[in-house]
Amino acid sequence: MTTPTTPSTPPNPPARRRRRAPSRMERAAGRAAALQRPRVLLALLLLLALTCVMLLDGYLRAEVGGDQRVRTGAPAGDVPDEVLDGGPILSFPGGQATTVSVPDKTIVLTFDDGPDPTWTPQVLEILETYDVPGTFFLVGSMVSRHPGIVRDMVEQGNEVGVHTFTHVDLSYQSQARVTREIEQTQLALAGAAGITTTLFRAPYSSQTDAIDNYSWPVYERLGEDGYTSVFVDTDSDDWKRPGVSKIVEWATPEDGEGASVLFHDAGGERSQTIEALPKYIEKMKAKGYTFTTVSGAMADQQPTGAGPAGAGPAGEQDLQAAHHAATGATLYEGKALVAAVAVAEWTVPALSVGLVIVGVAVMGRFAMMLVLARRHHRQRNRRRFIWGPPVTGPVSVIVPAYNEKECIEATLRSLARSTHPIEIVVVDDGSTDGTAEIAESLGLPGVRVVRQANAGKPAALNNGVRHARYDIVVMMDGDTVFEPDTVRHLVQPFADPSVGAVAGNAKVGNRRTLIGAWQHIEYVMGFNLDRRMYDLLRCMPTIPGAIGAFRREAVLQAGGMSHDTLAEDTDITIALHRAGWRVVYEEHARAWTEAPGSLGQLWSQRYRWSYGTMQALWKHRRCLTDKGPSGRFGRVGMPLVVLFQVVTPVFAPLIDVFTVYSMVFVDFRAALLAWLAVLAVQLVCAAYAFRLDRERYRYLLMMPLQQLAYRQMMYLVLIHSCVTALTGGRLRWQKLKRTGEVGAPAGTTGTGTG
Repeated sequence: MTTPTTPSTPPNPPARRRRRAPSRMERAAGRAAALQRPRVLLALLLLLALTCVMLLDGYLRAEVGGDQRVRTGAPAGDVPDEVLDGGPILSFPGGQATTVSVPDKTIVLTFDDGPDPTWTPQVLEILETYDVPGTFFLVGSMVSRHPGIVRDMVEQGNEVGVHTFTHVDLSYQSQARVTREIEQTQLALAGAAGITTTLFRAPYSSQTDAIDNYSWPVYERLGEDGYTSVFVDTDSDDWKRPGVSKIVEWATPEDGEGASVLFHDAGGERSQTIEALPKYIEKMKAKGYTFTTVSGAMADQQPTGAGPAGAGPAGEQDLQAAHHAATGATLYEGKALVAAVAVAEWTVPALSVGLVIVGVAVMGRFAMMLVLARRHHRQRNRRRFIWGPPVTGPVSVIVPAYNEKECIEATLRSLARSTHPIEIVVVDDGSTDGTAEIAESLGLPGVRVVRQANAGKPAALNNGVRHARYDIVVMMDGDTVFEPDTVRHLVQPFADPSVGAVAGNAKVGNRRTLIGAWQHIEYVMGFNLDRRMYDLLRCMPTIPGAIGAFRREAVLQAGGMSHDTLAEDTDITIALHRAGWRVVYEEHARAWTEAPGSLGQLWSQRYRWSYGTMQALWKHRRCLTDKGPSGRFGRVGMPLVVLFQVVTPVFAPLIDVFTVYSMVFVDFRAALLAWLAVLAVQLVCAAYAFRLDRERYRYLLMMPLQQLAYRQMMYLVLIHSCVTALTGGRLRWQKLKRTGEVGAPAGTTGTGTG
């Protein structure tokens, strides 16, 4: 029997007609898609920003790209003898290599590898106490991480120089890498203290006789760019931690001779340096020595080496202070670098702590799911378990349909084989592809077709409830196929008068595709294990739209299906909890649905689900304060859903990102083993879920790939949903393209009894 409310389409329309105007839903979908594009872009930009922050943090912490090779014993035949035998300060005025020695009775205190937040401030305090200047050769990555220390260092009157950005032996690096090491350090100095410097010291360098044929071209190029390279006369070797007395002894030059002296204010445990430095300063002052900076030594001393005759003191134009105020792009780029590093310094540790918390929560969830799922399965499959007297009365099955011509026939024929008496109410929501005509033409008993103008799925379901003749209504999607016993199993829990709704067991029918296999794993492991857990906890958050049954009285009491959210199924489920009804899960009531056929459709589906869930949770946020039995969902279900369906899915994919981060920057083997351990736990849970649902284990072979690809997409979808929720936005019921390839399971038979 049919009860059309609008005229049907003429059977033989003219061959030529005007192009059909888009429906209201299609126009709304177009507007919604246009509004979502900026949000998708923003979600991708957030992911890109996070990736950049992590790469920057890894670069700063692990010196990515910088090898640990240190060249020793290389020939030095290309290096001029006057350089090898000259003073510790090397410059190239007029293009000629010139060395300068430290004046007699003068000490240039130099410090390498800083700044360090523990040791450098103590060194600065000692220098200030004794009114002694120092020259600090700074590592750019450390400068960008501790800009305040560098600022204090310069304001105190100390001098700074470049010690590269990642502390690599430049003799092994390309010219481009050398340039980058220097420029990045200069940017860090500009951002930290607003200066640049002309002083340079190469890592792993000591005295000038350590210059070899491989490093000499580096010094020449830097000299051409105006840099002064600084070596040492006396090395304290404090990095060896030989004891305070040895450090003081080794740092002391021959009586009366000036010296450039090397200490370290970073790069390791420097307590001996901190203890030795005051003793050393007091000793040298007692001997009549004065202390100066590299620039001060250059200004007071004549050059030696290959300078042009009559050139005077080392090119007087080069004897100015080494610091220059950073201006223009250098200053702003430096500030941007320091700001980015500050963000990375805060973000990555915070995410690490968050991941630890989420990891514990996820592991706890897995354990809780396994325990409760096992208890649920044993409880519901006991021979003595019954809900009450068998439910044998007829029920109404509501099928909302919008352009379901590919699927509607298989859906209705599967219902016609039901072993439980049913009536079928097909609510055609303004379809333009002849869905209603196909439903009518099948001539199946007990099928009624109700037409309405396009208004969306909630309106279609409410219309179906109004037309339903029976007190129990089953709701399903127009692309879903039921087994003959599905309805019979689904309605048995209504023997308990406290039950207001029942969730069925949704299965992926087209699991031969890659996306179908991934979603099959998700349905079996995530959704169904979750529902078993939530059922025992009496806080089921969602009755799936593909298969659910309701007391008509309960639906009307809750106000019907709402247009307020995209997840009308979650919305009505929470509303039923708040109205005092119990919601349960029936694992034996199986429905077969079609997974999206493309990544774009998958994105649309999951975006609607995740955003709709957030809308429903926000709409019912006041359930947190509900009292009595009806407040159980607020006390138990709401926190669990927020934690496991919003918070942990956002962080869970970051486990993979941090795995890659750890593989590159920390410990490859340990990171890989940790990731495999997490995967093993998930495989165990999935295998148990497959056992409970009697599914074939072969699909679990797809799980590693699912973790690498599918989960990342779900992360982006959830970020997209969060962005939409924060910026405000609405979507209407979205129709996915279907192929109709999901049919009734083989070997099922039955007769409809409407």
